[in-house]
Amino acid sequence: MSRIEKEKNTINLMIDIYCRKKHGSKKGELCEDCAELLAYANKRLDFCKFGEEKKFCSKCPIHCYKKDMKLKIKEVMKFSGPRLLLYSPMEVIKHVFEK
Repeated sequence: MSRIEKEKNTINLMIDIYCRKKHGSKKGELCEDCAELLAYANKRLDFCKFGEEKKFCSKCPIHCYKKDMKLKIKEVMKFSGPRLLLYSPMEVIKHVFEK
């Protein structure tokens, strides 16, 4: 699996956790706002200038997210990041070693 695909899987999992807990969605179903955020994040990853050499977005010199979407994704990551330990501990371990 490519680095971009791994990032897409991780962000999908994080948005899914966030939407279920904050918006009451069922697993695998996203509300309209969260679906829009996921589509936006995937599009940003698809067009990432660095491709497979991509680092974490927080370390990137190019900030490609619009301000409102950046705020939304930060909120999702802040909420879902710690919960990944419960839902997908292997994702957390992989993420730590990739840093």
